[in-house]
Amino acid sequence: MAAPTLEELPACPVETTLSLIGNKWQVLILRDLVLNGTMRFKELQRSIGKISQKVLTSNLRTMEDAGLVHREVFPEVPPRVEYSLTETGRTLKPVLDALWEWGEGYKETLRAGKL
Repeated sequence: MAAPTLEELPACPVETTLSLIGNKWQVLILRDLVLNGTMRFKELQRSIGKISQKVLTSNLRTMEDAGLVHREVFPEVPPRVEYSLTETGRTLKPVLDALWEWGEGYKETLRAGKL
């Protein structure tokens, strides 16, 4: 699978972003790679929690195809594979920061009983 072409992307920029990182797993993968930097597959799986190997693999491949995640295979026995954010993937850090801040604010609103 290749990166989407400009014609294949939605006209709305918000929809474009959601088409690339619109599921819970992709956001959590981004979170962990932003916070921890380069990670191996099992490290990501443990860090994320309740995600199957199949789902993690599928999401990493999708994000790699979109140009957000870099996969590096080292010629060792057994093979070592590491995942990191690409330059484009790193530009999503402010989006994740905004989600973090909003989530903290929402929790504070609940603590204060203002909902």
